[in-house]
Amino acid sequence: MFESISEKFGSIFSTIRGTAKLSEENISQAIREIRMALLEADVNYKVVKDFVGHVKERSLGEEVTGKVTPGQQFIKIVHDEMVDLLGGAEAGMNISGVTPAMVMLSGLMGSGKTTTAGKLGHYLKKGGRKVLMVAADTQRPAAREQLMSLGERIGIDVFSVKEISDPVEICQNARSHAAANGYDVVILDTAGRLHVDQELMDELVTIKRAVNPGEILLVADSMSGQDAVNAAEEFNAALDLTGVVLTKLDGDARGGAALSIKAVTDRPIKFVGVGEKHDDFIAFDPVRMAGRILGMGDVVSLVEKAQEVVDEKKAQELEKKLRKGAFTLDDFLDQIKSIKKMGSLEGLMGMIPGMKGLPGGVNLTEAESELKKIEAIINSMTKKERDNHTIINGSRRKRIARGSGTRVEDVNRLLKRYSTMKKMMKKVSKGGLKSISRGNMPF
Repeated sequence: MFESISEKFGSIFSTIRGTAKLSEENISQAIREIRMALLEADVNYKVVKDFVGHVKERSLGEEVTGKVTPGQQFIKIVHDEMVDLLGGAEAGMNISGVTPAMVMLSGLMGSGKTTTAGKLGHYLKKGGRKVLMVAADTQRPAAREQLMSLGERIGIDVFSVKEISDPVEICQNARSHAAANGYDVVILDTAGRLHVDQELMDELVTIKRAVNPGEILLVADSMSGQDAVNAAEEFNAALDLTGVVLTKLDGDARGGAALSIKAVTDRPIKFVGVGEKHDDFIAFDPVRMAGRILGMGDVVSLVEKAQEVVDEKKAQELEKKLRKGAFTLDDFLDQIKSIKKMGSLEGLMGMIPGMKGLPGGVNLTEAESELKKIEAIINSMTKKERDNHTIINGSRRKRIARGSGTRVEDVNRLLKRYSTMKKMMKKVSKGGLKSISRGNMPF
């Protein structure tokens, strides 16, 4: 996510960070580089002009705080302006008050409306809402079947009437059905087109008038850059949008749409899709996103991901095992599975400040491949072998290697690492961290 623009900002900040004194000359140089980085990222040129103007004005007019260096002060100004550009604060959903709350999804064909309907439904369901999704796209072949299949997978009801071809009537019937059956939120998955046309807009405007949705969200493909921004302008002019959902943000190296859409439409980005799974959907937070774009990481999101996958009871049991030195290969496997649930290693590293793009760093692709190999090796062991690795002799190692599609050398390396880790944990549990810090590391 935002890899290209993050690298450019990282380079700019690296140069300015060591500056002893900010002058109009070095500020102007940094501003030129920022302008170029934003334009190359496909950010709207008017947005770029305003952004660099604000940064320059504040940099030349603001006194440097005594506790930070001039370079750090400049970086903070850029960060603050980036947060403002992205919306300033997280924008919530308007789903309180009238029940059921109507949420209308709009957008061009291929932007990901149906997938977003499922992700949003799952997000709201996790928050305790009873959700109904509505198959209101009568144009695209199999759109109805796709939504029903998605609803079945994530456990959310879908309202669909095959005999009715009028999307307005479908939405009105869905609202009545939801009110009669105690649904809190109704998500309307409407039709799209390959491009904005009057027929599409007329249909959407008619649906809006018929059901009066509290939320009208545009679903836009972030990777389409300024095309997404232009579409947002046209949809907003016709529907008066309440917000935007950006899809495929995990594959967006440039960030042009994310950085332009709020400034151009004056409508907040409310959610972003960051992967293919139904859980890969997060509320858009300008502060966190500014940190990611500027290469400053996003520790809060990292912690939240960890909390989602870590079972508190299991964590307590693991802590007791570690204190007793009873950490088995099964426990080791559980930790690997937890890491995989959090996403790719590259994505996780990108959330840690200073870890992205480190020279001479670990090859993350190879690291992920190694995790898969370790998982396969442990899965090829018997329960007794996982509980007590000391019984794994030469013949057992050959069998495990064959079963996991690896080499005996791979099995040996895993067992050696595991033994080393157990020794280190035993030292920590007995002597505390001091025993490690004295240089008594067992490897």
